[in-house]
Amino acid sequence: MAESAFPRRAKTAMSLLLVIGGLVMYVGWGILYGSWNIFTPEHMGVYVMVITMLAFGVLGLLLVSRQSKEQ
Repeated sequence: MAESAFPRRAKTAMSLLLVIGGLVMYVGWGILYGSWNIFTPEHMGVYVMVITMLAFGVLGLLLVSRQSKEQ
């Protein structure tokens, strides 16, 4: 049975939102607090969130593209 395009679009949109949100958070935090080094212990929690958002976003995009190639 054929799958509709809506779930694939929703997965793609969510993955893109995670990537964009992670980048905006990184740039915004860097501009606001002047901290661009992800290894400083003072701001480690923020960068953990950024890395997690980027990782899940990129992984989601890879899985959606792989799923569309299989069909």
